[in-house]
Amino acid sequence: MWRVLIIDDDFQVLEGMKKSIPWERLEAEWAGEAMDGQEGLQKVKETSPDIIITDIYMPVMNGLEMIEQLKQEGFSGEIVILSGYSDFQYARQALRLQVSDYLSKPVTMEELGSVLERVIRELESKELEKLEQEETRRRLMMYEPFVQKEWLKSVVTGTLERTMAEESMEPVDVERWLRRKHVVMGIELMGTDRISNLTLTDWSLFRFALANIICEVLERDWPASDFIELHSHHAAIVFHIPLGQSDEEALDRIRRIGGYLAECTQTYLKLSIRTGLGRVKTDWRQLSDSTEEAFLDLLQQTLTGDEGTRMSGMSGMSGMEEPAFTIRPIKFYQEMAEAIVYSKEEATLAIVDAYLEQLRQMPSITPAYLQYLCTELWTILAYSLYSTGVVLDDLFPDLPAAQEIAKVHTIEGLREWLQHKIHGIASHRGWSEHSKHKDAIDFMLHYAHEHYAEEIGLEDLSKQLYLSRNYLNRMFKKATGETFTNYLIRVRMEKAKALLAEGKHMIYEIAEKVGYKNVAYFSSIFKKHYGMNPSELGKK
Repeated sequence: MWRVLIIDDDFQVLEGMKKSIPWERLEAEWAGEAMDGQEGLQKVKETSPDIIITDIYMPVMNGLEMIEQLKQEGFSGEIVILSGYSDFQYARQALRLQVSDYLSKPVTMEELGSVLERVIRELESKELEKLEQEETRRRLMMYEPFVQKEWLKSVVTGTLERTMAEESMEPVDVERWLRRKHVVMGIELMGTDRISNLTLTDWSLFRFALANIICEVLERDWPASDFIELHSHHAAIVFHIPLGQSDEEALDRIRRIGGYLAECTQTYLKLSIRTGLGRVKTDWRQLSDSTEEAFLDLLQQTLTGDEGTRMSGMSGMSGMEEPAFTIRPIKFYQEMAEAIVYSKEEATLAIVDAYLEQLRQMPSITPAYLQYLCTELWTILAYSLYSTGVVLDDLFPDLPAAQEIAKVHTIEGLREWLQHKIHGIASHRGWSEHSKHKDAIDFMLHYAHEHYAEEIGLEDLSKQLYLSRNYLNRMFKKATGETFTNYLIRVRMEKAKALLAEGKHMIYEIAEKVGYKNVAYFSSIFKKHYGMNPSELGKK
């Protein structure tokens, strides 16, 4: 209801308007009355009206003086002047004060009602605009972490144009990015039977668990760093190095951190990772070069199988001359992964052709490298489609990929093999359908991991994504094989298990930390999930 305050020193006018204004039709209500400007100011503070109808000539403080003070105090409602004075000087002053209307007494109730209808429409328009701005601000805040992650990923992989990178420095920590040196560590998750048969939701849990381990280690050992998930089985860490620290000292410490990350990943997740290092850069705009160097380091490990030689060879890299990267596989991988998950067959083939043309300019490309490239691309395609709920091996069941890759010896052979795979993926009926929902599914997965300690459900996500609750539930289950509620429970149980392993918290504290206020209910869910009570697991 719109609240209307009436200010006039004529009691009959006050009573007449209170009785004659069509309150119900206007969806308005009487907020109060005053008989002079000073009393009017007090009533405005007490009642917070949306509309003020006021006379000009009144004792103690006139209407124009009152309006001027209200404007100075930031009153945002509408003001209608109803006065027996039709003097031009008064009207001009009222115009300067930006009142909504100036009516001369006597006025008919039809005329006053018409003016109030117009003023209320203006208020509704303002309120709608305010709500839209607030909603835009809220959504921007909600998506800001995702925007920053994408910005960082683009800078690291080289998919962000230099001019755009320079214009988008606002979200970046100036101290970290502009007043330090930088180096990239590439991380490769080694393929095993254990992870090749995971469901999408299991893979998401592994991915978040790996990210948590890495971020916890970095928070302790090198806080000035950024972790970035890249395409499929690759990730990267940007280490920001103080200007006064030598490159050799920094790289030596970073290598030890890489070794510790590999140990933790093997111990807690039973997964193997390898790490490679790029060269130290003095300008963050050169980070994509450091990324390419880091993954070239990983490639050398793959081709030589000698990590020890690689590690010692890397120690002098910071003093070597900068390489000119004519081909950039990491940028290529990222662009292809993004194109494939968004159902862009032509764009994917164009990206492939552009990269292969660069390969043709290289003096010598061996069959071993081409087969390595095929293996990487197959893995990236598999993981990228996995995120949309499509299993790549199910699309091509006839011949194992490894046997096909062994037959690739030329760039033309690589293109023919890759074109066949991309066309097969694009022809799959479910690919386009699943890829349309990828962003929503990713948001739901991230939301579960970031808000598991809160009381959340599909109703919250429905409001965030502007999709119905039932549609979200069907979409999530179709893409992941389980309901969002079940996935959220699994996230909470994994976190509870990790907290129990720390041995620092009571069970009721852990229950609260993972979103359960009822300890008995938490214990029953935990036992159903792990086959034992939280107290039993805590003793092991």
